[in-house]
Amino acid sequence: MKSLVTIMVAVILLFIQNNQLNAQNMKEEIPEISNYPVGDKLPEMYSKYFIGQAYLAPLTKNKDLNCPISNVTFEPSCRNNWHSHTGGQILVVVAGKGYYQAKGEPARLLLPGDVVEIPANVIHWHGAAPDSWFSHLAIETNPQYNQNTWLEAVDDEQYKKATAASSSKEINLTNAAIKNHEELWPGYESKAAKTDPELIEIFDNWAFDEVISYGNIDTKTRVMMIMGSTIAQGALTEYKMFVNAALNVDVTPVEIKEVLYQSVAYVGVAKVIDFINATNEILKERGIELPVKRQSTTTPENRLEKGLALQKEIFGDMIDKMYEQSLKNQLHIQKYLSANCFGDYQTRTGLDTKTRELLTFSMLISMGGTESQVKGHILGNVKVGNDKETLLSVTTQLLPYIGYPRTLNALKCLNEVIPE
Repeated sequence: MKSLVTIMVAVILLFIQNNQLNAQNMKEEIPEISNYPVGDKLPEMYSKYFIGQAYLAPLTKNKDLNCPISNVTFEPSCRNNWHSHTGGQILVVVAGKGYYQAKGEPARLLLPGDVVEIPANVIHWHGAAPDSWFSHLAIETNPQYNQNTWLEAVDDEQYKKATAASSSKEINLTNAAIKNHEELWPGYESKAAKTDPELIEIFDNWAFDEVISYGNIDTKTRVMMIMGSTIAQGALTEYKMFVNAALNVDVTPVEIKEVLYQSVAYVGVAKVIDFINATNEILKERGIELPVKRQSTTTPENRLEKGLALQKEIFGDMIDKMYEQSLKNQLHIQKYLSANCFGDYQTRTGLDTKTRELLTFSMLISMGGTESQVKGHILGNVKVGNDKETLLSVTTQLLPYIGYPRTLNALKCLNEVIPE
C-alpha cells in the first residue's frame, strides 16, 4: 500500500512538473521584443474581437492621472477587429512590425518609433505583420467618456490586401505616395519593389507624391493623359498598368476606347493596334462586354463638313490660311485632316472637346519632334478653355513618363505661345 501511494505521489509530481515545463516553454515561445512586459493573454472579453493571440500588460496604476497606458503584443498575423473609440486613442510602436488602417484609407506599415494618432469615432484596425511579432503602447485618450465599439473582423482577404499594399513603405515611401499609388492599383504588389527597391523608392516618392501635388488636374484626367502619352511612346507595359488604373478610378470603357481611337490620328494604327488588343484583353478580364457603344456622330457624306466646322471652331482663321497656303498636290492632306482627324475622330462623343484637345497636347509632347503641332494645339486648348496653368499641370504630370528633354521642349512651346 505504501509503495502504491509513493507511485501516485510521483505521478502527480511528474504531472505538475510537466505542466510547469509546458507553461514555461509556451512563455519562452513569446520573444522578448521590447523592454516592456508582455503581460498575459487577453481575457475572453477582448480576445473574441481578435484574430490570433495577443497579450496585454497594463503599465499605469494611478487612476488619478487619467491616462491609462498598456503594452499590447501581437503574434504574427494577429489583428483586432474593425473598431472605434469615442474618445480616440494613441499608439506608440515599441517593437516588431505591424499595420494600422483607417476605414477607406490604405494600410500604414508601423515600425518602432512610429506614432499613430487615432481621432474619436474613426473606424480602424491594427495588428502584426504576417511575418513578425508586434508590440505597441496603447494610450487611452479622454478616458472619462471613451468607449470602444467593436465591429466585424478583418478577414484573411482584407488583411492580405492591406499588408501587401502597404508593404511598399518598407522602401521608405511617403504616406502620400502610398495612398496615391493605392488609389490607382489597390492591393497591387510591385515586383520591381523587390528587384529594384532603390529605384522604386526614388520614383514613387517623386511621381506619386511630389509631382502629383502640383497643379489642378483631377485623378481621372491625369490617368487618361498618361494613357495617351504611353500610346504615343509605344510603351505598352506601362499603358496596361494605366488601363487598369483607369478602370479603378471610374474611367469608363467608352472613355478608354476614345483615348485609343483618337490616338490613331496622331500616332498611327501600326502602333495603336497592339494597344487595342491589350485593352480588349483587360476589358474582357474585367467582365466588360465588347464592343462598347458606338460614339460616331458623322456619316461618309458629312464627315468633311462637320470636321472642318470643328476645326474652325477650335482654331479659327488659321484653318482657312492652311487651306490657302497648301500646295495643290498636297491639298488632299488638309482635307484628310478635316474629314478624318476631326470628322471621324474629334467629333465623336464619349469625351468632350476640352478633354480631347488636352489629350492631343499630351500625345504630341510625348512623341517629340512635333513642336510645330504642339504650338498649334496650345492655341486650340486655350480656345476651348484649357488655360496655361492646366497645360503646365498636364506637362508636369507627364514628366515622370516622358523625361526631361521632351518636357523642356513642351515648356518652351508653352512659353512662346503664352508668354508669362
